[in-house]
Amino acid sequence: MTFSPSASTRYIARPEGRIAYDLQGSGPLVVLVPGMGELRSSYRFLAPTLVAAGYAVASTDLRGHGDSDTTFSSYGDVETAGDIQALIAQLGGRAVIVGNSLAAGSAVIVAAEHPDQVDGLVLVGPFVRNPPSNAFTRAMFRTMMAAPWGAAVWKGYMPTLYAGRKPDDFQDYRTAVVASLKRRPYGKAFSLTTRQTDHDPAEAKLGSVAAPTMVIMGEEDPDFKDPAAEARFVGDALRAEVVMVADAGHYPQSQQPAVTSDAVLRFLSTVQHA
Repeated sequence: MTFSPSASTRYIARPEGRIAYDLQGSGPLVVLVPGMGELRSSYRFLAPTLVAAGYAVASTDLRGHGDSDTTFSSYGDVETAGDIQALIAQLGGRAVIVGNSLAAGSAVIVAAEHPDQVDGLVLVGPFVRNPPSNAFTRAMFRTMMAAPWGAAVWKGYMPTLYAGRKPDDFQDYRTAVVASLKRRPYGKAFSLTTRQTDHDPAEAKLGSVAAPTMVIMGEEDPDFKDPAAEARFVGDALRAEVVMVADAGHYPQSQQPAVTSDAVLRFLSTVQHA
């Protein structure tokens, strides 16, 4: 399917609200999905590179984030997987999914349950299983991310997630993220996302994924005690190529865009032909 170039916000209707996305370029479809607390502009460097290479690129906000609605009652891997699958179905039926953080687990679920819609997966800083934690740590995190002060806490927490090189426009991007979260219903939706997200459903689907997969992990990703070991786990589970990105944390797509874009384009050339 051929798409007309456009970066204006579009929406796909879901049972409890709308999911925002933009669509640019023409060619095989690539769907870019950010992680919790991020905006679809997390892919602001990768998307134009893919468009220039001959791909149609849909960048989407998570439910309750960015320009998506906050009317949803549930959030997390399974819910995001349903949103991704519906978007692919609306835009042409097949795609490569690039999922960061929480969205990587959602991408795994889509690939396992709808293999006819998925040409491949690129999992960036992937959460496909719950990290080791205790009840006290989980309770503290949920308290910190509660709606009244969640935006302020996230503002202070974001720089740690961008361990290594920060994007040149990091301060402007962080300002945009925090402004988005300060909107009352979005702060509540973000808090619900932190409370409801569970990666067990993604881990249960790992053995059912047949789509070609690439794992991209920042060498300094602070979300994992041993980023390289976690990347190897995901790579082994999905028979995937693993790319470790130096001087990057949880968001190599914006921290090291040239390295990440080269890896994604190389992967796309093996599963789609622009």
